[in-house]
Amino acid sequence: MTGSLVIAGLGPGSAELITPEVSEALAEATDIVGYKPYVERIPPRDGLVRHSTDNRQEIERASHALEMAAAGRKVVVVSSGDPGIFAMAAAVFEALEAGDPASQTLDIRVLPGISAMLAASARVGAPLGHDFCCINLSDNLKPWPLIEKRLRLAAEADFAMAFYNPRSKARPEGFARTLDILRDACDQDRVIVFARAVSTADESVRVTTLADATPDMADMRTLVIVGSSLTRVIERHGAPLVYTPRSAP
Repeated sequence: MTGSLVIAGLGPGSAELITPEVSEALAEATDIVGYKPYVERIPPRDGLVRHSTDNRQEIERASHALEMAAAGRKVVVVSSGDPGIFAMAAAVFEALEAGDPASQTLDIRVLPGISAMLAASARVGAPLGHDFCCINLSDNLKPWPLIEKRLRLAAEADFAMAFYNPRSKARPEGFARTLDILRDACDQDRVIVFARAVSTADESVRVTTLADATPDMADMRTLVIVGSSLTRVIERHGAPLVYTPRSAP
């Protein structure tokens, strides 16, 4: 097969945070495939076809990309952040495994990107400086009891935690339940960072505590970081710095 498939991360929002290898793949692509807001981040040009789909059509999107690559196209599937973190890389491999075995001979590459988790952490300092975990709070693809179990175990293990997709209009209650679980398992002075749309014109960052956190501080563009019991805040003029020491007591 002469086509190729690249699964690329576009970073958290700023064009400056797209890696050079992703920029090169985009420049060589004949077809861009992805969720509409991400596809629209790629400027139109001669010889490029942009294929936009709804957010919940991941497997269909992946299958279409594989079909075009098998037909000889140079296809790039785009995700925001990193494609391997709650994004399209896993969906492509799921479609690949279930699809035409011949497609497994395709030239397929995954190009990493700067995730929202890493961009948010860097913006406030180093809250993920020690052991941490990352949890997607959306129950679209997994049941809420599983999310709750993982939240409780992560809190009991004293991980710092990064939360993706904390609160949507369709399921506003999930993040409120998350805060209740954390308040049951953690001290009230636990540090929480609400980092919204980092690296874009809509960026806003708030550092607070579990006691003062409210559900409306988060939406689907917010990355939430909850510190461990060791996480510290350095108060200073301007924005505070948040970090978790690398050494455990």
